[in-house]
Amino acid sequence: MTFLRRGNIKRGQQAEEIACQYLQEQGLQLLGRNYRCPCGEIDLIMAHHDGIVFVEVRYRKNQHFGSGAESVDHFKQSKIIASAAHYLQKNKGAARRPARFDVVAVAPDAGQHKIEWIRDAFQA
Repeated sequence: MTFLRRGNIKRGQQAEEIACQYLQEQGLQLLGRNYRCPCGEIDLIMAHHDGIVFVEVRYRKNQHFGSGAESVDHFKQSKIIASAAHYLQKNKGAARRPARFDVVAVAPDAGQHKIEWIRDAFQA
């Protein structure tokens, strides 16, 4: 079991790196990684234009149980939103900027990676 966890953690870190590089290529700037607080964790915190973007990165080896983006359910969304509120309380300058929540799903695809970027992913 420990071996599987290490493998999952390593794949998760690799997916975060892939997502971060992709988003930077799209013009976003990295502000922070793996922000942890009592409410949960935010994978990437980025700046885009005049706003702050809280990014959840999901990796799926296969789509049998749904895509990575589909795995960000309401419970996970509420944890990310609470963590973002914590971040904004601690970073007053960031709190003055508009914020949004994005999801980046990473999946293997013929030796490469398929990237699905969903902006404003938590909209109803």
